[in-house]
Amino acid sequence: MSSELSTLSILGFGFLLGLWHAKDPDHLVAVSTIVAEKKSLLTSMIVGGFWGVGHTLAILIVGAFVIFLKLQISETLEARLEALVGVMLVILGVNAIRKLFQQSKIHLHTHEHDGVTHTHLHTHEDERTEESHHMERFSPRSVVIGMVHGLAGSAGVMLLVLPTINTPAVALLYIVLFGIGSIAGMMLMSLLIGLPIHITSGKFNALNKTILGAAGFLSLALGVFIIYEKLVA
Repeated sequence: MSSELSTLSILGFGFLLGLWHAKDPDHLVAVSTIVAEKKSLLTSMIVGGFWGVGHTLAILIVGAFVIFLKLQISETLEARLEALVGVMLVILGVNAIRKLFQQSKIHLHTHEHDGVTHTHLHTHEDERTEESHHMERFSPRSVVIGMVHGLAGSAGVMLLVLPTINTPAVALLYIVLFGIGSIAGMMLMSLLIGLPIHITSGKFNALNKTILGAAGFLSLALGVFIIYEKLVA
């Protein structure tokens, strides 16, 4: 009975750790660059869910090597993989900023009021809607981002627990529950990130674009910092 309770405690800890792991800053920043483009809360949650799926797949693969082949990841390799996360964040940030400037078509607009003609800058919003491009919500981008995070050693705390589990089946189940926790956690985080975007969409366009721009610049800055920390410093 004690052994069963111990196993249940380990598995429960795995789920809670996965749930908590989803809130890591680099995870949230990466996902926010995609969520900031979405206007639907459901789509935002799907983005988070796909991140969790990719993250779980990567952790399962690495975990299997740790369990069955006793693989040890060197500090050098771990640093390089984490630097890869930094590169990914830079790319995501630049892409978000690029899309921000593509959302509006800016041109000079001339018109007349009370016999006075004047010219000013005028914008036309991109008329494409998320509904007309509904397949975008199923983009594999979130899965790839999740896999990069999973490979980068950001789940090192989870892998440290595996050597303490004697039964391979329990160890694999621990990883699965950790993954389920990370999926649930990131879906919740994506919902919270998408909430202000959903509220401001269509009514407060300036604020909506500010959120997208902030997500892009934050991702770019964090990516540069991680690259410097892992490869230079």
